[in-house]
Amino acid sequence: MGNDGGSIPTRRELVKEAARNPTTTEIKQSQQEQEAHHWSTCPLSNKPLSRPIVSDCNGKLYNKDAVLEYLLPADDDDPNAAVRKVEQNEKVLRGSIKSLRDVVEVKFEEDKDDAGKERKTDDGREIWVCPITRVPVGPGSKAVYLVPCGHAFRGSAIKEAGGDCVCLQCNTAYETRDVIPIIPTSEEDITKLDERHKSLQANGLTHSLKKAPGGKKRKKGTDAANGSEEKASDSSGSKEKKKKSEPKASDGIKNSATASLTAKVLAEQEEKNKRRKLTNNDNLNSLFISKDPAKVPANKSNDFMSRGFDIPANAKR
Repeated sequence: MGNDGGSIPTRRELVKEAARNPTTTEIKQSQQEQEAHHWSTCPLSNKPLSRPIVSDCNGKLYNKDAVLEYLLPADDDDPNAAVRKVEQNEKVLRGSIKSLRDVVEVKFEEDKDDAGKERKTDDGREIWVCPITRVPVGPGSKAVYLVPCGHAFRGSAIKEAGGDCVCLQCNTAYETRDVIPIIPTSEEDITKLDERHKSLQANGLTHSLKKAPGGKKRKKGTDAANGSEEKASDSSGSKEKKKKSEPKASDGIKNSATASLTAKVLAEQEEKNKRRKLTNNDNLNSLFISKDPAKVPANKSNDFMSRGFDIPANAKR
């Protein structure tokens, strides 16, 4: 325990500096680093943000393919997949995304030079600008996007537009509450987004202003009566029809980009399942030497390349 000849150091000698609270400059620096990370990285996949990019009711940015992969059902062969999704929902999403209706695709304007070529940062990322002011949009800038069209602007450009609640790019009408700040940092913006989310939920709407699942009302009058009779008459063959007309995950998606991304994610999962099944194939594994010596038969100590042909002992010559 001694340093030199049995001396024992005291706490005063070991602890040279006492614990202190971070200064205002250090707090601002950490906030700027965190904001820059959110502007460049998808929190679901931890990959760089790339088009198409979507946002939830809290103003966070995600890669659309990562959201689609999250919304797909968990793989039955991987028991930890469902646990990972629950952890992502609690830590990252916090219950804000349950379907594609809970996100809006954000349309950023790319910065281009006089020749029409896209300008990029040193690490190869796109540079986004406000289509009205041509000022860069990113960390440190108060940027917003509109619901439902998704066009992104500088917050100052929307304020200068005045009371005309019409998108400056596509002329789509919007309400004042549907101006969503991107990566909000102030408590005021976070509180407004929370109040908007609760108001939409009370009206049966999602972040994209579409109806929430299960919010359809029953038909009144004769339509309801006719519908109940049809359900009763078709109850016997409903199971067979469901099996025949069971849609795939990519069916019914009107947006071509979303449909292609869904098909891509499904193809990747199918390829992973095929590889997993091949590794667990007993017939294929029997051709090779097992790593466990207890499982190797006495007459099959080699693999199929050097095993050769064995003549049975009771064979007639």
